[in-house]
Amino acid sequence: MIPRYTRPEMAALWSETNRYQTWLEVEILATEAWAELGIIPKEDVEKIHQGAAFDVARILEIEEETRHDVVAFTRCVSEFLGEERKWVHYGLTSTDVVDTAYGYQLKQVNQLLRQGIEAFIEIIGQKAIEHKDTVMMGRTHGVHAEPTTFGLKLATWYSEMKRNLVRFNLAAEGVEAGKISGAVGTFANIPPFVEEYVCDKLDIRPQEVSTQVLPRDLHAEYMSSLALIATSIECFATEIRGLQKSEQREVEEFFAKGQKGSSAMPHKRNPIGSENMCGLARVIRGHLVTAYENVALWHERDISHSSAERIILPDSTILLDYMLVRFGKIVRELTVFPENMKRNMHATHQLIYSQQVMLQLVAKGMTREQAYDLVQPLTAKAWDEQVDFRQLVEGNETISTVLTADDIASAFDYHHHLKQVEVIFKRVGLLD
Repeated sequence: MIPRYTRPEMAALWSETNRYQTWLEVEILATEAWAELGIIPKEDVEKIHQGAAFDVARILEIEEETRHDVVAFTRCVSEFLGEERKWVHYGLTSTDVVDTAYGYQLKQVNQLLRQGIEAFIEIIGQKAIEHKDTVMMGRTHGVHAEPTTFGLKLATWYSEMKRNLVRFNLAAEGVEAGKISGAVGTFANIPPFVEEYVCDKLDIRPQEVSTQVLPRDLHAEYMSSLALIATSIECFATEIRGLQKSEQREVEEFFAKGQKGSSAMPHKRNPIGSENMCGLARVIRGHLVTAYENVALWHERDISHSSAERIILPDSTILLDYMLVRFGKIVRELTVFPENMKRNMHATHQLIYSQQVMLQLVAKGMTREQAYDLVQPLTAKAWDEQVDFRQLVEGNETISTVLTADDIASAFDYHHHLKQVEVIFKRVGLLD
C-alpha cells in the first residue's frame, strides 16, 4: 500500500522483516517440538535459538537463484548456524511455515484493527449521546419524512459497528490458525504434536484438517468482514457528505486554519475526508472478489492464491486501519449546526406532520382510508402552492369539525416523534 494511506504501526506488521521474523519463530518452535519428542537433541535446539538469524538482502539474493522464497529463507538462516543447521525445516513443507506464520502475523494485525474498531465505536457513542436530543429532519428517498435526532442517526452507526466487531472477532479467529501437517495434510512425516506445540506457543489454533494449505474460505470470510466494516464507514461518510451540502449545511467536516478547499474557488469547504473513505472502501470491496476467487484451489493446493494474497491482505488491513483512525477523527471533530437542522425542518411547510394529522382523524372515528384521502389533497396543495400545511388543516371544514385546536396543535409538535429516543438509546446500550 502507498505510504499516503499507511500508518507506521500497521506498516511495521507487514514489513518484510516482520514476515521473516514470524517464519523464523515457526521454524524455531518446530525444532523445540521435535526436541520434546526426542528427535532433535536439546543442545542443538539451544544452538539454533542462539544463532538463528536472517538477512533480508541475503534472502533476496539467494532467491534470485532458487526462485523459491522459503528455500532462500531457510538457506539464509542456515548460514548463521553450524552443524545444527540440518534440523532447520526438518519434516516441514513450505506452507507449514508460511501459513502458520501468516496466522500469527494476522493475529498481530487483528489486535491493531480491533483496537481501532473499539476506539471508533467509543467515538460514535460519545457523539451520539452529545446529540441525543438534537432534532433534525429524517429523510427517506432523499425527501423529508418525519423528525428524528442527530443522536439517533449516530446510534444506528454505533449499533452497526458493534455488529461489525462481533463479525470481525469471529472471522479473525478463523484466520488466526496454523497448519503443520505436511505436503498434503496427512502428517506423513511430522506428528500432529508439532503442529499443536507450535500453535499453542503462538497462541493460534491448529486447523482441524488441512491440505498443503489452510482452507481459503477462512480468508474469504475474513476479507468479507473487512469489506463490510469499510462499507459501513462508507455509508456513514456518505451521510456526512449529504448533510454537508450547501443547501442543507447541517454538519461540516472540521476545516482547519489555512486549509484550502479548491485551487480555483476560495470559498470551497469540501467533505474530502468522507469522500476519501468512500473511495478506499471500493478498493477493499474489490479485494474481496479476489479473496473469493482464491478459495477454489486445485486438489491439495496450487499456488494461484499466493500472489494475490501478498497484495489483498496487507492492502485491505492497512487501508481499514487508516479508515478507522481517520474517520474516527472526522466524527470526533465534526461541526454540527442544530439551528440549520431546525430551519430545514420547516422548509417543507410542515408537511412532515401529515401522518400525525391522519392518525388524529382515525382516532376520532374516521377510517384510515377516509383520513388519508382527506389529508393527501391538502399536502398536494401545500407542495404545489408552497403554502403552510397547518393553515390548510386548520382551514379545512371537515377536519375542524373532527379535531379540536389542541388536537391539531399536538399533531404539529415535533416532540411527539422523539418521545422514545431514550428507550432506543437504552436498547442500543448508550444509556443505562
